[in-house]
Amino acid sequence: MPSAAIVLASSSPYRRGLLERLRLPFEIDAPDVDESGRADETPLQLARRLALLKASTVSRRHPQAIVIGSDQVAEMDGLALGKPGAHPQALQQLMAMQGRTVVFHTALAVVRKSDDRVATDCVDTWVRFRRLPPDALETYLRLEQPYDCAGSAKIESLGICLVESVRSDDPTALIGLPLISLTTMLAGCGVALPAR
Repeated sequence: MPSAAIVLASSSPYRRGLLERLRLPFEIDAPDVDESGRADETPLQLARRLALLKASTVSRRHPQAIVIGSDQVAEMDGLALGKPGAHPQALQQLMAMQGRTVVFHTALAVVRKSDDRVATDCVDTWVRFRRLPPDALETYLRLEQPYDCAGSAKIESLGICLVESVRSDDPTALIGLPLISLTTMLAGCGVALPAR
C-alpha cells in the first residue's frame, strides 16, 4: 500500500473503471482545464499537453499525492477528432471514419509535486473502421450515445461492431488509460503492484 494518496485527475467514468482494476485506493479530483487545441499543435502534442496539464493542475491541490492525468485525441488525416457532444456530430464522425484507419493518441502523466516527480508517456492505437450502412450507425449511436468519446468510438461495448482491426501495445489505452505504462510509473513512485 503506498504511503501517499493516489488521485485521478479526471471525471471520466471510463478512466475510473480502468484504474479500479489495479485495486488501489484512490480519490477523484476533476482538473477543470481548457482542453482547446492550439493552432500550431498536432493531435499527439495536444494529447500529451493536456495529460500533463490535468495532472499538474490537480497536483497543486494534492502536493503529497501521486496524481494521474490522461487525455485521448483521435487523429485522422492529421486532424484531431474531438468528442462529438451530440448525435449529428457523432454520425458525421462515424461516416467519415468508415473504411479508414484512425490513430487514437492516449497520453498519460503521473505527477507528485512534493518530490518534483513527473513521468509521461503516450500509447498509440490504430483502429481500422468497417464500412457500415447508415442505419447500423444510427442504431449504434441510439443505443450507446458515445458523445463523450473521442471519435464517437466506444469500443468496450457495442462499438466493437464498428471496428475491423485494432493495433496497440496496450489494450486499455483505447478505453482511455494505458494501464501497462501506468503500472510502470506507479512502481517508480514506490507503489507495489499487484496491490495486497
